[in-house]
Amino acid sequence: MLKGGEAGVSGCCFLDVRLWGKESGLSRPYPVMCHLLDTSAVFQELWDEIVGDGTRLAVAGALGLGLSETRSVVSFWAGLHDIGKISPPFQAQVPLLYGPVRDDPTYVSAPGAEGERDFRHECASHWSLYSLLAEVGYPTDERLMHRSVSHQIAQLLGGHHGVFGLALKAKQARRASDYNPGLGWGGWADQRQVHFDELRRATGAFAVPRGGLPAGLAVVVAGLVVVADWLASQTSVIEPRVPGPGWSGAAAEIDAHWQGARKAAAEVVKAARLGRAEFSTGDFGLMFPFRPNSLQRDLVEHLPAMIDKHGPGLVLVTAPTGDGKTEAALFAASVLGRMAGARGLYFALPTMGTADAMLPRVEAYVGKALSGERALMLLHSMSWLSSPGGGGRADVTEGRDDGAISAGQETVVEADGWLRGTKRGLLAPLGVGTIDQALGAVLPLRYNVLRLLGLSDKVFILDEAHAYGPWMHQLLVRLLEWLGEMRAPVVLLSATLTGRTAGSLVDAYRRGAGIRELAGVVPRYPGWLFASAAADVVSPARGTKSDRVRTLKVSHRPVVWDVSESVGAPVLEGGRRAALREVLAPVAAEGGTALVCCTTVAEAQQTYRDVCAGFPELAVASGGVRLLHSRYPADQRAKITAECEAAYGKPGDGPGSVRSASVLVATQVVEQSLDFDFDLVVSDLAPIAQLLQRAGRGRRHRRGPLGRPAWAAAEDEPALVVLDPFTAEAPEQPRSWGRVYDAGLLMRTSQVLRKRASGGIAVPDDVQRLVDEVYEEDFVDRLEGAAREELVRLDEERLAGEAAERHLAAWASICSPADVKGDLSKLSAREAGVTQELLTTRLGADTGRVLCMYQQPDGRTTLDPEGMAGVPVGGRWGLRPDELAAVARRVAPVPGRWLRSGGSAAEVPQEWGTHPSLRDLVLLHMLPVGEGGWECRFGRCTISVSGVGLEAQ
Repeated sequence: MLKGGEAGVSGCCFLDVRLWGKESGLSRPYPVMCHLLDTSAVFQELWDEIVGDGTRLAVAGALGLGLSETRSVVSFWAGLHDIGKISPPFQAQVPLLYGPVRDDPTYVSAPGAEGERDFRHECASHWSLYSLLAEVGYPTDERLMHRSVSHQIAQLLGGHHGVFGLALKAKQARRASDYNPGLGWGGWADQRQVHFDELRRATGAFAVPRGGLPAGLAVVVAGLVVVADWLASQTSVIEPRVPGPGWSGAAAEIDAHWQGARKAAAEVVKAARLGRAEFSTGDFGLMFPFRPNSLQRDLVEHLPAMIDKHGPGLVLVTAPTGDGKTEAALFAASVLGRMAGARGLYFALPTMGTADAMLPRVEAYVGKALSGERALMLLHSMSWLSSPGGGGRADVTEGRDDGAISAGQETVVEADGWLRGTKRGLLAPLGVGTIDQALGAVLPLRYNVLRLLGLSDKVFILDEAHAYGPWMHQLLVRLLEWLGEMRAPVVLLSATLTGRTAGSLVDAYRRGAGIRELAGVVPRYPGWLFASAAADVVSPARGTKSDRVRTLKVSHRPVVWDVSESVGAPVLEGGRRAALREVLAPVAAEGGTALVCCTTVAEAQQTYRDVCAGFPELAVASGGVRLLHSRYPADQRAKITAECEAAYGKPGDGPGSVRSASVLVATQVVEQSLDFDFDLVVSDLAPIAQLLQRAGRGRRHRRGPLGRPAWAAAEDEPALVVLDPFTAEAPEQPRSWGRVYDAGLLMRTSQVLRKRASGGIAVPDDVQRLVDEVYEEDFVDRLEGAAREELVRLDEERLAGEAAERHLAAWASICSPADVKGDLSKLSAREAGVTQELLTTRLGADTGRVLCMYQQPDGRTTLDPEGMAGVPVGGRWGLRPDELAAVARRVAPVPGRWLRSGGSAAEVPQEWGTHPSLRDLVLLHMLPVGEGGWECRFGRCTISVSGVGLEAQ
């Protein structure tokens, strides 16, 4: 073993600088000791610049140490994460560097120990650190290892590659090398000891904790360790600091490296833009260019005093569509964030489209209400195609070596995604994205602690809290438990939320915060309530006035379901096609706009064709009939959405006039967070909550006496026509609807509309009552005979299905923070039987992804039917960023069953690379048919693409 007169020394053992920690992409191997010091320094900078005062105090309190001692100790822990690299299997990965160490007689290992590749270095850190920490006085309890502080920290650091190892048994911890020959004996153990001692000396971490970390703080520290490791592993950070050939690891050299690492860390963290935003104002007038409405004004007048008295917590806002919930939420976030000292916010929405639409509104708010680090990320599966303020440009870095990570390939991919890709949105201080990104935190996915870290010190805003089925609701309940545990402020928004659902969400948050008493929430509509995370306080829901009291005029029309009839077929009296022609006739004759909302994409496509056939003059007019659904290539859908926003969006400030006749045929994509305003809304039957959401798109904005046609002049009496397939002759939903909606809820809604539609629906006064009425347990008692028996059967199926989904989600997700009890492996463990298919935020989402490639008459293949965009070739490094963006913008979602019809999928060319957006992509080679149409045969399906999107026969 190497000796040195002034080398770092522990007992009679000197630090061996031949043990490498990093070498990929570097001019010289980087000693383990240097990487440990670098990571400690970066962690310390993260601790100072990112972690809030409240979290630092909480960690210090849990450890029983002062703030300064805590800073040194947790930074020391971060450096220890890679001490397991001092082991034969890791060092043997580079034979040239391993040879001299292997031949050194002081390093003892069992034959073949270097081949124990399954014993990864992070596992070695977990197994070796227990005894190293215990020997310097960290509390242990061999009867209950999960209560041992030494084991908790060892397990935490062993999880720095995203998965926590199982808790060790006492006999395993005492004889770690006997159970794992990959640890080695003799010099291997000695070197782990000397590296441990030297890192402790350099960081000044001599204080010994008296207690461990509760679950919420443990995941914060674990997440920070991962981020510190990745930032310190960038080749651009390491290369300037690689020691020269004469570096011996002497104590003075270690101290000098530590001081240099601390200086470099400040710029490393600053460059990552992971700092803190500050909620710099609580003044509504400074945030928004308009006066608050009744709901917003009530929050302004009462919420700050509640938070001042009881501390931050959860705010639930329930109000009709168009009543300013978004601005109410952002104001509440400012007040909560200022009191909690939060470092930013994450605004979660149900879909990518709603997230895209929300981004500019949040961006405008951030510019006025926040200061400090204001890195704002758009976060969903396709958000890499554009960036805030980027004008739709792809957010892809051209330079392939910028910020490269020196590590194994798997770590490189993960780190690159988190630090520079879309995943960084939860680490950056500000984000707008889908709820799925947050719900991933409570599934046993690799690096779920990074998601928890990203949400831990932010205000979490959730829009459309009513819009999630039993599976997602259960995951949301678990997420709220963790947010409560971490005391993260929360704002929930909903237009149609049942009292039972509201109570389950509020109670979950309080349960996470350690308050077991049920809140007994009774929401007011419109209104809001506040639940403290620091005290057993839930304010009575405050009812507020609506600035737009309206009466929804509902025309309930039972119809024969003839939507599948061909366009040229005779129009059946009493059928859906005849009803549509009747209700849309005033639009075609006198102008104005109408929305026709369909249940399935296929029915929307056929309805579009039928409307065009029924109103030929409208069909040939520019924008006369539009179609919007999800089954378009992404760029085409974006173009249609932009056209719809211009045609049906908020009016300008000038004098209004009646809009030209226009009909939008759409699916449920228009329900949420899109600011559309129609003179008439027509909808197929849907559960009452969805119908009310759609009705909120009717006469949403005031357009004045000249802004609407005569047939829609009553702005406070919006019209909703409901086309109901439940008739005396066919008392059931169409088979084409499948399981889009629960049949029992449709029947209940149909019954409620039959009884209440004639008198209109008062908005907002009747909304909460109607929503709760549809879900009442005794609803069936009002029915008789066969209808009662059928609804009983459907209810039993629905309740059983919902219970099964909730149970399955609870089984598939991680445990509640209260059940961690010191064993972090519960955040990574999957119950027996939990398959990869269950590790999803949307159960049963049967979706495939296709890219249409058009075979042109001259033999060329292009990405567009016009023949202008050639198919990229790719190369050694895959597609260039602009080529990748061009491909991704043309991908379309389709039902998974289309792609299981027996066809052999054309694979993505190997030269295109392995970007996540190309994963599971199916290429469809389309041939021209007819006028403007294209199709291909795929197994038993003929898939076509045209102006109405993709279809299959």
